[in-house]
Amino acid sequence: MTFEQIIAELKKGQYRPIYFLMGDEPYFIDVIADYIAENALSEDEKAFNQVVMYGKDTSVYSVLDAAKRFPMMSQRQVVILKEAQNLKELDKLQFYLEKPLNSTILVVCHKDKLDKRLKLYKILDKLKNAAVFNSEKLKDYKVPAWITEYLTARGYSIVPAAAELLTEYLGSGLGKVVNELDKLIITLPVNEKKITLEHIEANVGISKDFNVFELQKALGGKDVLKANRIIDYFSRNPGDNPMVMVISNLYSYFVKILAYHYLTDKSQAASALKVNPYFVKDYEAAARRYPAPKVVQIISILREYDLKSKGVGSSSASNGDLMREMIFKILH
Repeated sequence: MTFEQIIAELKKGQYRPIYFLMGDEPYFIDVIADYIAENALSEDEKAFNQVVMYGKDTSVYSVLDAAKRFPMMSQRQVVILKEAQNLKELDKLQFYLEKPLNSTILVVCHKDKLDKRLKLYKILDKLKNAAVFNSEKLKDYKVPAWITEYLTARGYSIVPAAAELLTEYLGSGLGKVVNELDKLIITLPVNEKKITLEHIEANVGISKDFNVFELQKALGGKDVLKANRIIDYFSRNPGDNPMVMVISNLYSYFVKILAYHYLTDKSQAASALKVNPYFVKDYEAAARRYPAPKVVQIISILREYDLKSKGVGSSSASNGDLMREMIFKILH
């Protein structure tokens, strides 16, 4: 089942006896488990009929005993097993999962990929009336669109550049992203519904003028002065702008420019490059300024300085000096 399908059922008050939630993106797993914990039982029922267990602190037999109990003064009970990836003998849950009690809602939160060699993995698809969900981590390029959808569902919006900047700064871990978005919503002025770069700079601590996203734009436009100002800022703030992160983002950027050169149908650039359509014009402009052979050379330069930043074939030059050299070679 998908996340949306499970949440839609839960909001209708439709509960299944088994929820097996697994995968490497904990955010969706937590949202489902928290919704069940908060809504499946009334506050009076929770005292005797809701139990939360942790894989590293319990045994599979304790989980089975809890699931097999009957509810007290309630139609159902809720048993939530968190951090199930730490539970020893997890495979033994299969015997209960195949024949669960209808009066128990068992929620298994396995925040990792399940070992495909386990018998448990093989029977999950065969379970009747169970919600089996694989929570996969979003690819980096999908996070800005997800941010936009998350805010839209709450009656807010965000400028595309701000969504891209948040992704560059926070990465693809949705729990961290949501935490920052919720803070931004709280700090918005009354009647303000759109998050801008200025809001992010004021409340998240990311400079709207001196970040990797702006460096990409400066290089794409061959703005020598702006690119060097950003690199100077990075050299003074190495903790916030580590060279390895700068190179990684620039590498991804120039690989997309190279891919744009070889697109047979430029009208499909957004989907081919996996970028927001809003930014296609920037890649088109950069491709005009950087012919394909130059882009290949730039990618080679980035690899060279990635090695130098790690001490391979480099003198005692600081990372700030190495970045200045690298930017000079990219622009000239």
